[in-house]
Amino acid sequence: MSTLNAAENRGFRGPLDVTRAATAVLDAHGTVVGWSPTAQELLGYPSHEVLGHPIGALVVHPAGGPRTAADLPGVPFSRRQVLPMRHRDGRTLRVATAVLPLSHAGAGPARVLSLADADETEQWEALQAMLRGLATQSPVGLAIYDTQLRVVWTNVALLHEMGTSQYAGMGPDDMVTHGEVLSSRYPATLEEVMRRVLVTGEPVIELHYRGRPPVDPEHDHVWSCSYYRLQDAGSSSLGVCEETVDITARYLAQQRLDLLVRAGGQVGTTLDMVRTAQELSAVIVPQFADAVTVDLLEEVLGGEQPTPGSEPTSSVVRVWGAPGQEAGPNEARPAQRIDFPPDSPQARSLSSGRSVLERRLVTPGSDGRAPGSSRLVVPLRAEGATLGVVTFARDSHPDPFDTGELAVADELVARAAVCIDNARRYTREHAAALMLQRSLLPQTLPRLTAVEMAYRYLPADSRAGVGGDWFDVIPLSGARVGLVVGDVVGHGLRAAATMGRLRTSVRVLARLDLAPEELLARLDDLIGQTADEQDAALTESDSGTGHDGLGVTCLYAVYDPVSGLCRMARAGHILPGVVDPATGSVNFPDLPAGPPLGLGGLPFESAELILPEGSLLAMFTDGLVRARGRDVDAEFDRLRAVLTEHRRPLEDLCDHAVGPLRPGSVDDDAALLLVRTRTLDRHQVAAWELAADPEEVGRARAAVAEQVGEWGLDDLVFTTELVVSELVTNAMRYASGPIQLRLIREQTLICEVSDTGHTSPHLRHAGSDDEGGRGLFLIAQMTLRWGTRHTSAGKTIWAEQALPS
Repeated sequence: MSTLNAAENRGFRGPLDVTRAATAVLDAHGTVVGWSPTAQELLGYPSHEVLGHPIGALVVHPAGGPRTAADLPGVPFSRRQVLPMRHRDGRTLRVATAVLPLSHAGAGPARVLSLADADETEQWEALQAMLRGLATQSPVGLAIYDTQLRVVWTNVALLHEMGTSQYAGMGPDDMVTHGEVLSSRYPATLEEVMRRVLVTGEPVIELHYRGRPPVDPEHDHVWSCSYYRLQDAGSSSLGVCEETVDITARYLAQQRLDLLVRAGGQVGTTLDMVRTAQELSAVIVPQFADAVTVDLLEEVLGGEQPTPGSEPTSSVVRVWGAPGQEAGPNEARPAQRIDFPPDSPQARSLSSGRSVLERRLVTPGSDGRAPGSSRLVVPLRAEGATLGVVTFARDSHPDPFDTGELAVADELVARAAVCIDNARRYTREHAAALMLQRSLLPQTLPRLTAVEMAYRYLPADSRAGVGGDWFDVIPLSGARVGLVVGDVVGHGLRAAATMGRLRTSVRVLARLDLAPEELLARLDDLIGQTADEQDAALTESDSGTGHDGLGVTCLYAVYDPVSGLCRMARAGHILPGVVDPATGSVNFPDLPAGPPLGLGGLPFESAELILPEGSLLAMFTDGLVRARGRDVDAEFDRLRAVLTEHRRPLEDLCDHAVGPLRPGSVDDDAALLLVRTRTLDRHQVAAWELAADPEEVGRARAAVAEQVGEWGLDDLVFTTELVVSELVTNAMRYASGPIQLRLIREQTLICEVSDTGHTSPHLRHAGSDDEGGRGLFLIAQMTLRWGTRHTSAGKTIWAEQALPS
């Protein structure tokens, strides 16, 4: 490498040039008559040892005999020849030789023999061959600019590449039209780039530059350009050398690959068909096409899958773009129905299920050119069915779509079709889940004397899916009311179905008049049993998606309007809000925190609150106050501010509470139940304490007859006396201790008898010879309903009668 560098430093004169080489002057017989100091340096012989001797004496003789002057290059001129020559120290050297004749006859000097190291000579010749190749054979375009950045030389490749020989004196940005530096972090023009190289000496490698060369003025080409400073032996700047390679094909291939990669990351980020169409357009325009339209079959938008092989249709709904005018990448337009003519490329693509390429000529421009208006229509297909078509349009682009771009378009649309089909499936499931959820939630709330109610249910948006939040209001015996809010973690059909089962279970358990903590315990057992059954099913089938009940929270409260007592228990649920009617203060009472349902083995506890008439109770799911991007404390403060306006109508309060959630997307369902309490005054409730004495039965009948008469319910006196007689008699017969009798005039007339027994009576058919057993049967026949509820002190048997109209 050092020899090559030395050759480079000596310029373009080769080692055999007489100005550089070792020289020997020979006469006509090959006798040395002249010997240069450089020759002595090369072979080690001083002149007095060589002069007068034949030059052949220095050549290593082959096995065939000695070399003579005739063996040396002949006259008049010989190309380079490599000879083995003996050094004075005995070594054999490879020496390159060349002969220059001095005369053709006569005595005296006849030839000059140039001698040089063969290795150095061969390296110099390789360098010269390389330089000739760069100038005439290299596919890399080369140009040399002077210090004024004007062209002083170009190689053959650049002339052929650009299609002109008139580059001398031109600047770097004048060689092509529509020039543009594509690489980032570089100045905007080539002249600025080269000026920086000239000043700093730092080379530029593989800068990408786009423009239209004279040889192809209607199409963009892309070159990879490199620049480095040229210097003389004294390190003075001579100019800049430019190397260019046309990488148009490679650049376009890379751009198409980048387009596919970008589409893979940016198309289909949601389960929304319109949004997917918008994302496809944003990726494609303007790099690949000037505009894009996306048209889907109407049934696809509804979540249905077209039947493969069904009769093709040319009627679609445009979800991106507008009829007769393609939309830009960020231009949304309302979906519109489109009926394509039978001979249109879109109709042909829908019918055949294949891509259709069409090119039309438009009116020539001012420059006389007529660019092509190109349309490429690609069907959206999934699982053998056509979902719609995507139309790529080029109007201002100079090139129509080619075969390579057709393959790219097919791949882009194939990926979009998978995303749209996923969105279609989700649309179908979401619609089914939403229908199921709505059918399972209360359609209307009962009109109750005990409470005034309002509610809001805000389902999650289509991206999150239908959730499992629910609420319910359950009328209970004794004018009481059960209030429940729950949340099944997750989304989709499974969450909605689980919510429906739990809501039904809660209603059934509530009708048993269970205490809140007991109801949650029973519900926890039911969920645990369901989970065990699913485990067994999963073991047998080795498939499934997990337990339905895991991650269920619930808040259950029972409010008694007679006493104003509200008893609550929660299973991992968020705390309710309570507003004092006198002060308007809002607090979130610290109820015992039970575990979420389905864990099993852990107890639930309840808490009792006295709610004065007009108190406001807010029960809700965590979707109201917890979501991505929202601060929980701030949301609680917002809800607190809404509840402080407790005197406003409940409907208005509900709207204000969920209002901030409506404009944007909701990640989780939100359920809100607002309850304003009422109490029954002393004119609606009458109670008596009875001793365990049979004579008390008559006094009880007389007391209730008088009270029912005072309420103006004379038509119910007889039935009420019968009910009281039977219930009080049974209490005396089967229980001990004090007996309480209570009448409640609400939407019905309620009669209650409480005792200390814990055994519930059962309705039965008495035999013809039985002396008793007909009392409850008569009560069941003469009242709307009857039942038993257990308390900590015993039980209460109740019966309801409809009020006269």
